[in-house]
Amino acid sequence: MARGKTPGLNTGSMSDISFLLLTFFLLTSSINTDQGIQRKLPPPLIAQGDDIQMHKRNVLVVLVNMNDQIMVNSEFLPDVNMLKEKTKEFISNPSGDLNLSDKKQLYVQELGTEETVSKGVVSLQNDRGTSYEMYIAVQNQLTAAFNELRDEFSNARFGKPFNNLNNIQRKGVQKVIPINISEAEPVNYGGNK
Repeated sequence: MARGKTPGLNTGSMSDISFLLLTFFLLTSSINTDQGIQRKLPPPLIAQGDDIQMHKRNVLVVLVNMNDQIMVNSEFLPDVNMLKEKTKEFISNPSGDLNLSDKKQLYVQELGTEETVSKGVVSLQNDRGTSYEMYIAVQNQLTAAFNELRDEFSNARFGKPFNNLNNIQRKGVQKVIPINISEAEPVNYGGNK
């Protein structure tokens, strides 16, 4: 018996099939994208030399040093978990304290009513030596404060938490309790660790 050539496989259409499979998987799969920390930037200045004045009373100054110590309006906080309650108290100002944020009346179209809105802004500044863990812990506490205030308002107004509201109601609550956090560029207060 004579040995002949072995028959080969016809691979001419293999590239077409692999291209179609690749296209199918690219079109049907979703790619998760990181959204980051959502912050509202301050409005741009209209012209050079314009100075936007804000009453000191309406600014909650949060400083974090290179040793991960937190100072809120010249008062040291022994624990980062106290920051949430301090922020909530400052923004809501339940007692009308003159050392806490001022209020303004605002008509909220989505809610169809005039609401009392805080003029308070949280000003956050970190040292360049602040640990990443402390930075994230501070961000979490500030965000939790605003989220709890939104939940409290939603429960009082609609009888359900903020996450269970429809889109129009959510927009209205976001106007009543906006997340006003201004984050300054880190500075190098104490040198290197």
